[in-house]
Amino acid sequence: MRNKHKKKQFEVLENVKIEEMVAEGKCLARHNNMVIFVAGVAPGDVVDLRVTRKKKSFLKAQPVAFREYSALRVEPFCEHFGVCGGCKWQHIGYDTQLHYKQKQVKDNLERIGKVALPAFDPILGSAKTRYYRNKLEFTFSNNGWLTNEQIKSAEEFDRNALGFHIPGRFDKILDIRHCYLQPDPSNTIRLAVRAYAREHGLEFFDVVKQQGFLRNLIIRTANTGELMVILQVFRHDEEAIEGIMRHLQATFPEITSLQYVVNSKGNETYHDLEVVCYHGLPYIHEEMEGIRFRVGPKSFYQTNADQAYELYRLAREFAGLTGNELVYDLYTGAGTIANFVARQCREVIGIEYVPSAIEDAKINSAINNITNTTFYAGDMKDILSDELVARHGRPDVVITDPPRAGMHEDVVEKLLQVHPGRIVYVSCNPATQARDLELLSVKYDVARVQPVDMFPQTHHVENIVLLSAK
Repeated sequence: MRNKHKKKQFEVLENVKIEEMVAEGKCLARHNNMVIFVAGVAPGDVVDLRVTRKKKSFLKAQPVAFREYSALRVEPFCEHFGVCGGCKWQHIGYDTQLHYKQKQVKDNLERIGKVALPAFDPILGSAKTRYYRNKLEFTFSNNGWLTNEQIKSAEEFDRNALGFHIPGRFDKILDIRHCYLQPDPSNTIRLAVRAYAREHGLEFFDVVKQQGFLRNLIIRTANTGELMVILQVFRHDEEAIEGIMRHLQATFPEITSLQYVVNSKGNETYHDLEVVCYHGLPYIHEEMEGIRFRVGPKSFYQTNADQAYELYRLAREFAGLTGNELVYDLYTGAGTIANFVARQCREVIGIEYVPSAIEDAKINSAINNITNTTFYAGDMKDILSDELVARHGRPDVVITDPPRAGMHEDVVEKLLQVHPGRIVYVSCNPATQARDLELLSVKYDVARVQPVDMFPQTHHVENIVLLSAK
């Protein structure tokens, strides 16, 4: 009897040339007039592909053998590349990455936006292409992922792992020896925590059985030199918590904010839980142009702080502020942009969905003696109302930095109704940005486009668009 559960074996296509990079970091190839999407390859590679999915208009495939390597390739610098999934573009040079990020923005705006576009400003690359992040989250697991090389070696490995999720696997963690994303002492702290836990027999979490002790380790490094470490545990074990906290405090006196959270929920989110400050202050500070931003354990802050400054500096330049403008800052988060532009305009109104972020925004204004900001928490489409405009006035400039999903259609409609002279649209997803630009095109022209790379070694790209009222 045929096994119904046997995995279907698709054919292998031989000697297929990879043509170009397309959306989401995938590459495109063609075979018998059929488009194929492939990950883990570079334009110019000649490969044998195993088809993994068939659709009417395209195929998905994975490389099984390389016949020729692309001239665009470089040697990945991380031993975990190809397994970890965190930096999927390490195999192509940084100039090539920037080229395809710029192309991604252009393709999205032209294909989806269907609006008249000016010449694009060249993409602004990141000065740091390694060790550029200020925050990393590592997960504990008692069932760490073994690489093919480890399995073939027939050695016995300690399966207690502290690292990153394997792509597409919620229950598998790759133990990380060295990560090139965050500067020291991030790696040293992670390895010290893992060593202490193994030495003292602390249980690494089992996400399937929902049992164990150690769940998650968060490290935040700031450009002020301040350092936050948060340990997340599954249950309150006073002796174990005290032991590891005391060890971290003694081993790393540079930690300025040492915290822990007890989380017995089914997931690692802790925004609704108490975070206990064991040592130091319950926050750290990032800084831009002398403005200090307080970052707590639950605060959002751009993870590439140096490049965030360049992004916000360009957004402010696009806004064309002279000191007299009323600015609405939509999706303000912790008020980073609002406070950053406040000294160059008359007043800023910041709106954000998350109440705790708005509290951070108010604090950031207060500690910098910024008095011309007002913040509101609530659903954007509800807060951005006729009443708000009546209370504060019609904005001269709107800066909007929405999440990946872009702006709600009601928000776009309200912007068209309010009709500010300029809209500065900052986006982490050029596809949804392009969709919104088409909706706004009835009353706005695209005056300037500036891609910005915030995340080297990945396909992600930010883009700033200046819209001028017709």
